[in-house]
Order: sequence, then C-alpha cells, then structure tokens
Amino acid sequence: MASAFVKWLTDPRRNWFAAQHYKALSKRLKRYGLRYEDLYDPLYDMDIKEALNRLPREVVDARNQRLKRAMDLSMKHEYLPEDLQALQTPFRSYLRDMLALVKKESAEREALGALPLYQRTIT
Repeated sequence: MASAFVKWLTDPRRNWFAAQHYKALSKRLKRYGLRYEDLYDPLYDMDIKEALNRLPREVVDARNQRLKRAMDLSMKHEYLPEDLQALQTPFRSYLRDMLALVKKESAEREALGALPLYQRTIT
C-alpha cells in the first residue's frame, strides 16, 4: 500500500505538487544545459562509476562537456541563451539502462556470495 502511495506522490501526471517540482527542476536544468543524470556523482556510488565506465566514450565526453559548461556558466552567474535552453532535454536518459544492468549484476554477485568487483577504499 505504501508503494502505491509513493508512486502517486511522485508521479507528475497525477500529483500537482510533483508536476510543479518536475517543472521547476526542468527549468533549472535547462538554464545550465544539464540532464538529470549528469547530477549523479560517480564518487558517491560505485555502481554509477562502473556504469559510466561501460558507456561509449562519446556519451561520457558529452556528459563531461555539459558539466564543464554548467560550471562555467555558474561561475559567471549567467545562463544559457534562451534559444539553446529551448533545445535542451533534461530528462532524456543515457545512463538508466546501463545503471540498471550494473545494479542487477552486483545484486546477482551478492546473491551468489561472490566478492564485489569493486570496493571503496578511503585513504
């Protein structure tokens, strides 16, 4: 029952507040030319790092370019021009499928009792 409530709460098509959040987030991402998945931190989650390593080089380079452009615009206290903002697609996914595959593989490894492929070491 709780999962149905959470789905309703986060669905922008059914919940007005979720739609307003979606709209505001989309507007902020478009201002800097980012996609939502650009905000995922590979240092925070090792699965994201592994998924980024498996993506084609062109996709990762485009992600890095978007992040650099966003940091540059932020430092200058500017936004993308309106014509470029209109072309942005902030919720187009490029990482979701690969991330789901990596998470599935790590869950399978854990279920089989195998050691993880990567471990976080803080030195």
